[in-house]
Amino acid sequence: QLQLVESGGGLVQAGGSLRLSCAASGSISSINDMGWYRQAPGKQRELVATITSSGRTNYADSVKGRFTISRDNAKNTMYLQMSSLKPEDTAVYYCNAYNWLGYPYWGQGTQVTVSS
Repeated sequence: QLQLVESGGGLVQAGGSLRLSCAASGSISSINDMGWYRQAPGKQRELVATITSSGRTNYADSVKGRFTISRDNAKNTMYLQMSSLKPEDTAVYYCNAYNWLGYPYWGQGTQVTVSS
C-alpha cells in the first residue's frame, strides 16, 4: 500500500505563490509516475502536471510557465510550485501516484483558494 499526504494549500491573493507538497509513505519502491490534479466546484477533476520516475514533466496548457512540478526521491516527496496564481486556479489539489502495475493512488486533497 502507498499513502499520499498533501500539504501547503491555503488562501492567496491573485498574483501570489504557493508550494504544495505530497509526502509518500508505505510502498515507496512501487512508485512510478506521479502528478497533481485539481477539481474546482462543479467541475471534473483535471490534470495539472505530471512527472515520470526519470523526471520528465508534462503540464496542462493552463498552467504552463506558471507552475513547476518536481520530486525529491530521497525524501519521497513531490512538489508543485505555483506562481502568478489566478482566481481560476482555485480548486482542491490532489496528489496522484501510479505504481509499476499502473494502479493509481490518491491523496486526500488540499484546498487552494486564490482571491481576486
